Amino acid sequence: MSALDKRVCVGVVTGAQGVRGAVRVKSFTAEPADVARYGPLEDESGERQFALRLVGSAKGVVIAQLSGIDDRDRAEALRGLRLYLPRAALPPAAEDEYYHADLIGLAATLADGTPLGQVCAVYDFGAGDTLEIERPQGPSVIVPFTRAVVPVVDLAAGRLVVDPPPGLVDPPPQAPPRRRRPLPNPPSDPPPLSPHPSLPRSRGRVREGAGEGEVGAEGGSVRAGAAAEDAAEPSS
Repeated sequence: MSALDKRVCVGVVTGAQGVRGAVRVKSFTAEPADVARYGPLEDESGERQFALRLVGSAKGVVIAQLSGIDDRDRAEALRGLRLYLPRAALPPAAEDEYYHADLIGLAATLADGTPLGQVCAVYDFGAGDTLEIERPQGPSVIVPFTRAVVPVVDLAAGRLVVDPPPGLVDPPPQAPPRRRRPLPNPPSDPPPLSPHPSLPRSRGRVREGAGEGEVGAEGGSVRAGAAAEDAAEPSS
């Protein structure tokens, strides 16, 4: 795991505040002001660092000054900037508390040991935290991150156990079995092959030795000299 993978996103810039380069920051820490508590912050690439100093607060955000940003245009250009801290800079979580970065990537299994997938995201839609688990087959599943549904979280082993109520986790779709198509039985007395199988079969064919232009009706044939033989027969 690289150094960039061992980071935690602690806030995001939502816009400029005033004309002196201050920004509004939505903090993801338990106490919003703690976004400025643990040291310099980095952008998503890790190439830029900012010292963050709080100067106020507003509804849902803190107002902060970032080092090197001293006018509104430069502050507005940072809209959407996500701010990261090294995971090691954060204090240990309390019992039954987990950083999102610690949960993402854990292997998920069912209570009976059946592999379920891997945690790929953590959400909070207002009714409590939920985990998105990506499965090898089929769509990902969303499960509540509660003690009842996720009774075991073992960070050291890199796994957690999901014990979902009936219907919460559907089995992955199975590919339909391939059906064998029966071949028709061959005819008991197959028709004889044409002596000229490369010729079209939709018209009459000319047998070897037929006179020029003597072509029978559809499906029939004409033999050379047939008229002469008929004339030579004695009458009875």
